[in-house]
Amino acid sequence: MQFPVERHSADLCVVGGGLAGLCAALAAARHGAKAVLVQDRPVLGGNASSEVRMHICGAHGPNRRETGIVEELLLENLRFNPSAAWPVFDALLWGKATHEPNLTLLLDASVCDAETSGAALRSVRAWRGLSQTWVEVRADFFADCSGDAVLVPLAGADFRHGREARAEYGEEAAPPEGDARTMGTSLLLQAAQFPTEQPYAPPPWAVDFAAPENRAKLEGSVADMTRDNYWWIEVGGTGDTIRDAPAHRDELLPLVYGVWDWVKNRSDPALREKAKNFALVWAGALPAKRESRRYIGPHVLTQGEVQAGGAFPDVVAYGGWLIDEHFPEGIHHAGAPNRYFQCPSPFGIPFRSLFSRNVPNLFCAGRDLSATHAALAATRVMATCALEGQAVGTAAAMCARGRFDPRDLAADPRRVRALQDALLEDDCFLPGLRREVRGPCAAARLSATGGDGVARLRDGLDRDWDDGPHAWVAPLGGAAEYRFAGEEELHEARLVFDSHLDRLDEGRPFGDRT
Repeated sequence: MQFPVERHSADLCVVGGGLAGLCAALAAARHGAKAVLVQDRPVLGGNASSEVRMHICGAHGPNRRETGIVEELLLENLRFNPSAAWPVFDALLWGKATHEPNLTLLLDASVCDAETSGAALRSVRAWRGLSQTWVEVRADFFADCSGDAVLVPLAGADFRHGREARAEYGEEAAPPEGDARTMGTSLLLQAAQFPTEQPYAPPPWAVDFAAPENRAKLEGSVADMTRDNYWWIEVGGTGDTIRDAPAHRDELLPLVYGVWDWVKNRSDPALREKAKNFALVWAGALPAKRESRRYIGPHVLTQGEVQAGGAFPDVVAYGGWLIDEHFPEGIHHAGAPNRYFQCPSPFGIPFRSLFSRNVPNLFCAGRDLSATHAALAATRVMATCALEGQAVGTAAAMCARGRFDPRDLAADPRRVRALQDALLEDDCFLPGLRREVRGPCAAARLSATGGDGVARLRDGLDRDWDDGPHAWVAPLGGAAEYRFAGEEELHEARLVFDSHLDRLDEGRPFGDRT
């Protein structure tokens, strides 16, 4: 007896259902492409899912917040998940994918084989353990948003792993000699406060942080240990974050329970008093990775480019996180577990870093983009990855419609501008670019009854910025009017409302900003 095979065909097959992959699949489907999203877990969201529970980081500063699909997801989360429950967020993401026309979602499907023709990728094969079924997806284009770049060995794509030598790109953050070390892997924990005291007894295999050789590992870590973001419980950067992932999980679990034992029973009296009514209510079992393989595209994004603002002619996404480099030893590193290098918010990310240089129909988005180790330290956060995914999905739909490859798109300034225009129309922000106001409204006479700044309605910048507001603030009962020179047939109107882009979400785990 053989296991059955479920077959699909698509314009775009997206592998990986984190925020990058979900945004890529949604964007492609909304632009008319037939998309299939293959995810190896039972839920979407990746590190922002209930399996990992890492909050969504992105660009720092007022009005730097990412818009487009990722803002749509977070706004709906605020509306339908007011208690910020992680499993509810899973369900909202599932609903987005399963109710999007042109998009087929395949959960619990681990890609393990592929077919190529020449240099191009033609199909992928995945195992669905839940139904004991093989799945085969044939597509014209593929997007690897898996984080671990699972299609690299299957498609024979060029890639990097580890840290470049300082001289290779002139990066201050790089070591003198290149190596295979990376940022590590974490398991998170969550605590909840109760009305009465909550004693805690650790399992016998928990790490004893009262021991002198272990206590030093907590120095320089987060001081308020009753928070739920214990990101610094991290190991694995000195090994292989893919091949050694099971061993890293087994090392992390005793550390997690030992840290909570230290908080409750062995820390200084002030912290023990603060944690007295807190209980451990959840601990992760799925290792949350920061870095593994990275594609090599036509362009490799570097630390210097990030710190210079990333003014690329083919900018299609942006970041704004610090260069936040975690030491490979993680919690075993002597002193603080990470270091920062300043960079501007925002900095641009080029389209040429979002596809393979040697597999002609293969895109990449998320933490497997074409970047150095140092630049990845700023671009790996999930809101930035989501923007990359939306750019890739939009580009893939253009390529499928026009029957050209991503390299052809990147080589044609008109196509690049068409991609940028499509992203701007879909409420994405691109540093240095403004949305072109077209059609009859561009030449119409614009006026308003009251309010401030009606001319901003067509200045092409759909968010407030450093130079001031870019919105018309209407009074109650006010109206804006476009008056045309003659009769015009109008088919649609475009309205953009400020979703308070400098807010701190009430559902903090899903969109906090520093």
